[in-house]
Amino acid sequence: MDRNEVLLVGRLSAPVEEHPMPSGDTVTKWRIIVRRRHHRRGAALCDSVPCVTFNPEAAAVLRGLKPRDYIEVTGAFRCRVFGPSAAKRWRYEVEVSTARPYEAELPEPDNPSGDTGGVNLAALIPRQIRYLAPIG
Repeated sequence: MDRNEVLLVGRLSAPVEEHPMPSGDTVTKWRIIVRRRHHRRGAALCDSVPCVTFNPEAAAVLRGLKPRDYIEVTGAFRCRVFGPSAAKRWRYEVEVSTARPYEAELPEPDNPSGDTGGVNLAALIPRQIRYLAPIG
């Protein structure tokens, strides 16, 4: 059985952009910054994931956020093709169906007991996924 489900938790990179469509719908666009695990050399890398939504409720949530605010979105991975037949351009993005502000209660850094206050820290660490297609 095929499934196309995406769950992202990250930071809003910039204010959202809204574009009216000829159909009368409005598409809302933004990017989510998602940190990766530490790189081999110790540097933290991140991905900037393009997202769109046609859902007015999700767009209203996004308009209420500022850049660098944490957000959780669910949706589906999409490939869209643009341009004339001689020069097609492929674009991958997440089409978001739900969005909500995300507030993680992290333990205080100077907490000597190591008590996390019931927060599952493993859930906050990004999981590594295999690449969908080889590069090159």
